[in-house]
Amino acid sequence: MSHKLINHSPDIKKLRNLGYEVEIIGNYLLVHSIPFLNASKKVGKGTLVTNVSIANNRVVKPNTHVIHFAGEFPCNTDGTIITQIKHASNTLKLAEGIVVNHSFSNKPANGYPDYFEKVTQYIKIISAPAKHFDSDVSAKTYKVIDSVEQDSVLNYSDTNSSKAEIDGINQKLSGLKIGIIGLGGTGSYVLDFVAKTLVSEIHLFDGDKFLQHNAFRAPSAPSLEELNNSTSKVEYYGRIYSKMHKYITPHELYINETNLGLLNNLDFVFICIDKSEAKKLIFEKLESLKISFIDTGIGVKRVDDSLIGMVRTTTSTNNRREHVWKGRVSFVDDIDEDYSTNIQIAEINALNAVFAVMKWKKLYGFLNDLENEHHSTYSINVNHIENNDSST
Repeated sequence: MSHKLINHSPDIKKLRNLGYEVEIIGNYLLVHSIPFLNASKKVGKGTLVTNVSIANNRVVKPNTHVIHFAGEFPCNTDGTIITQIKHASNTLKLAEGIVVNHSFSNKPANGYPDYFEKVTQYIKIISAPAKHFDSDVSAKTYKVIDSVEQDSVLNYSDTNSSKAEIDGINQKLSGLKIGIIGLGGTGSYVLDFVAKTLVSEIHLFDGDKFLQHNAFRAPSAPSLEELNNSTSKVEYYGRIYSKMHKYITPHELYINETNLGLLNNLDFVFICIDKSEAKKLIFEKLESLKISFIDTGIGVKRVDDSLIGMVRTTTSTNNRREHVWKGRVSFVDDIDEDYSTNIQIAEINALNAVFAVMKWKKLYGFLNDLENEHHSTYSINVNHIENNDSST
């Protein structure tokens, strides 16, 4: 959250102006040096932490009455905990630099109108027993903490993650340089999902133009004017998703033996093409660089008056690679395959991308992974997922 946004938030600015020790980290408001009484009837100090709701680049009414606390659980004058505000007690990392120990719940009938009311109400409850023993204690320290501007890869704050309190988990993906080879139906959905993360760079590789048929199997909805402009896929998608993520680099080309070096500095690659010879070159290059990758695949066939099909997700990491070369991926182009005649359906492309991105997030610990499979197939007509090639 920027200083400008704080200055446009009268309630948070009021907290600071009245002497409360306010700090902003990401989308969290921290108020330090809150006096409380511990179980030994000694006065201590803790920190109140709450996520901040933002709409239209302005701070709005809090979306929850719950607040977090870093420190011992505050007690009454007799040394018993203040059960009226007890919500949960467990050490939790909300974001980088923010670790809390408890959460409190004190809900007014109509919720809190702003953050000033929310924070000061909790301060009154927490600090009252401490003031009973020492009337001079106060949360108003008049200490000014500079809220350092964070150089985010996103153009605006991810308030969805702070609302869900998973900023710390999001950080597991930060700093990664991602490649997406092929911006067709599946690759474009992969971009849609990856652009919403904290990866440091996203490189797009595709030499095709974005044409009318592409609009019906990919995210977003282009105008007729945009279709008539006949721009490249990487330029079209780069322009859209750069509105959210700052570091998207389009490469209007097909990956071949002359430009494989463009993959050298990547950390992870999604491969969303159906040209077998190119896949083989890319696989060999990434393996030589010890770069993990996921190859996606769809097989769709018409049977009478309906479609059947399969969605494949094949993962290659330093823990397991040999399965890729033992029949999990075909390196022979089949000109009679229905997929090559453009039987592609948006939801199937999206599902292929979902499986790929979820597996990627599992590899980096964002999502829990008990199977550790490196190859999975989903059969549409029987609604069945089969996992193979576990790395454990």
